[in-house]
Amino acid sequence: MPKSKKSKRGGVSPDRGDPHEAGEESRSGSTFPAERPQAVSFDPFRIYLDEIKRYPLLSREEETDLAIRYREKGDIEAGYKLITANLRLVVKIAMDFQRYWMQNLMDLIQEGNVGLMQAVKKFDPYRGYKFSYYASFWIKAYIIKFIMDNWKLVKIGTTQAQRKLFFNLRKEKERLEAQGIEASPKLLSHRLDVKESEIIEMDQRLNSWEISLDSPLKEDSEDTHKSFLPSDDLPVDDQIADREAKAILHDKLLLFREQLKGKEAVIFDKRLLTEEPMTLQEIGDRFGISRERVRQIESRLKKKLKAYLEEEIEDIDLLQESMVEV
Repeated sequence: MPKSKKSKRGGVSPDRGDPHEAGEESRSGSTFPAERPQAVSFDPFRIYLDEIKRYPLLSREEETDLAIRYREKGDIEAGYKLITANLRLVVKIAMDFQRYWMQNLMDLIQEGNVGLMQAVKKFDPYRGYKFSYYASFWIKAYIIKFIMDNWKLVKIGTTQAQRKLFFNLRKEKERLEAQGIEASPKLLSHRLDVKESEIIEMDQRLNSWEISLDSPLKEDSEDTHKSFLPSDDLPVDDQIADREAKAILHDKLLLFREQLKGKEAVIFDKRLLTEEPMTLQEIGDRFGISRERVRQIESRLKKKLKAYLEEEIEDIDLLQESMVEV
């Protein structure tokens, strides 16, 4: 089983013994002999990719059979095969989140592997979802939690404005550019309701640390980081499952909306549901209240919504952790 570099909160990688557990690892401590005339290039990420490519992918039928064996009989070998077959999925998702993490990509892969192992423990093969689709939520949840927990370490920022930028800046830029509108710092500042200087700073941070998926894996190879990863296109069955999940969430949101009146109804419609939210100041002007008062109402409304969804939808906590567009 390939081992990845340990993360800041402890090394975790799939182990042949038990797919549930995560074990800390350390390198053997071996060093290059002093007489070696030439330094040897060492790239842990490249080595890790070479290792995990050896594990075969699974068909839908194989996946289901292994999941049933693990769930019904506690078959450790079946769980191990589920994990190793999906290690490339972890790398793909970790690379999607690399722009948010200013350190070693292997940190994110390590956390994603922990999420993958949790997915094996929690997966119910009788519910009709493909394992890799289900596992992606757990992988994202663990990676997101790791990034959030380590913001102070990488100095991305911990203010409310910076957290908003962290997840929404790129999405808003792409939305504006798709409409043929220049995504200037001034316009983004207005749309996201943060200072223009913070827009510029965060944009520089995110852009400067992205990993290039098109860079070659090896100097003598035409293969790129992207070439070995799973396709972005979901299989038909996963597309159907995705639409079903979104439809359930949409219906629950509409039912929740029917309970709202006055300011809460407007804030829900104009701030939480729309792709082009009004600013706090705009809503405050509409009702003749302060920007801070609007923020308080919105905060209270989000708590009500969270409690409602937790009661109405099974595993909503997993869904909420994963619903970040990358």
